[in-house]
Amino acid sequence: MAAPGQNLKINAERLWETIHELAEIGPGIAGGNNRQTLTNADNEGRHLFKRWCDAAGLEMGVDRMGTMFMTRPGTDPDALPVYVGSHLDTQPTGGRYDGVLGVLSALELVRTLNDLDIRTRHPIVVTNWTNEEGARFAPAMLASGVFAGMHDLDYAYGRTDPDGKRFGDELKRIGWVGDEDVGARKMHAYFEYHIEQGPILEAEDKLIGVVTHGQGLWWLEFTLSGKEAHTGSTPMTMRVNAGLAMARILEMVQKVAMDSQPNAVGGVGQCFFSPNSRNVLPGKVVFTVDIRTVDQQKLDAMRARVEKEAAEICAALGVGCSVEPVGHFDPVAFDPELVGRVRKAAEDLGYSHMDIVSGAGHDACWMNRVAPSTMIMCPCVGGLSHNEAEDISREWAAAGADVLLRAVLETAEVVE
Repeated sequence: MAAPGQNLKINAERLWETIHELAEIGPGIAGGNNRQTLTNADNEGRHLFKRWCDAAGLEMGVDRMGTMFMTRPGTDPDALPVYVGSHLDTQPTGGRYDGVLGVLSALELVRTLNDLDIRTRHPIVVTNWTNEEGARFAPAMLASGVFAGMHDLDYAYGRTDPDGKRFGDELKRIGWVGDEDVGARKMHAYFEYHIEQGPILEAEDKLIGVVTHGQGLWWLEFTLSGKEAHTGSTPMTMRVNAGLAMARILEMVQKVAMDSQPNAVGGVGQCFFSPNSRNVLPGKVVFTVDIRTVDQQKLDAMRARVEKEAAEICAALGVGCSVEPVGHFDPVAFDPELVGRVRKAAEDLGYSHMDIVSGAGHDACWMNRVAPSTMIMCPCVGGLSHNEAEDISREWAAAGADVLLRAVLETAEVVE
């Protein structure tokens, strides 16, 4: 890249103000946000984002999954675009920065180029993926998964939320069914900037996480069938307790993860008891086991062990057990050349940095299947995310956006 200036940086104050203006839409109950995908709040946030993009001179395209592609033209009509983005949807009790930082830093990148009248050979496309979180409609990273050919459109449209509402119907209801075929767009490269969602960068006192890999994942939904009975009058030896089986499976998942170190995790974050009454032993329990690691063989071995030992636990208690995989992606190795550009950008800017593995799933994990991709991360306070107390500093946000700017310009090729 013929650098337009060694000290080129984004407008940190403008980025910070933009993030917090969006946070006024879909406020949570404790300072965070609740803009779950395809809700009225999501729709309102999308329209605000569109107004900002319109003001920046970007041209909007929307595909049939509702993903928003906002394009800044390049000088070469034959050059494939560089895509930069993340997601604007949140968890039910989400923070202000998860996903949002990546989308709005991409917008800020474009605003900075406009301010300085910098042109690039490749177009730059600011991207807001639909339903990255998977909180309302499982699985996570749904739109990017369809884009990458991991799911078909009918499967995505048929996903239902806890109230039985279909994804396709809700997408139509809020008016974001686009006319582009999903996955028809071609990419030169894909960049995603995100908060770490973990404690490592803060603990190591590093501004920038250079993401080299992403963990693979299995979500295994267990349904345990016991016998509803009175908690006070049913003898302990005569119970068929689905809740007890679940508790023992949770302990087992913990042991499987600990036995699979290093770089492996496992746990349960969602559970439904039926009938969910204080004095009734549960006749049915549904919960999802989440296991992750960067090693494919280890990931598959963890899944096999969890399923085998869960069946043994349930058999010993007389509890029925079925399991359905409801989410999966393989471990990811991001593009070495793009990773190198991120690392060099951090070095050139004098920002402390370290290589890191993404513990969470991101749209970049699917994009890596269709185009060279990479990620940048900044710290978050206490490692908290998927939590209304999620927090970052303005300086952290700006540093990662500066690195993003330089790495994207290197890839999109500045035109003198």
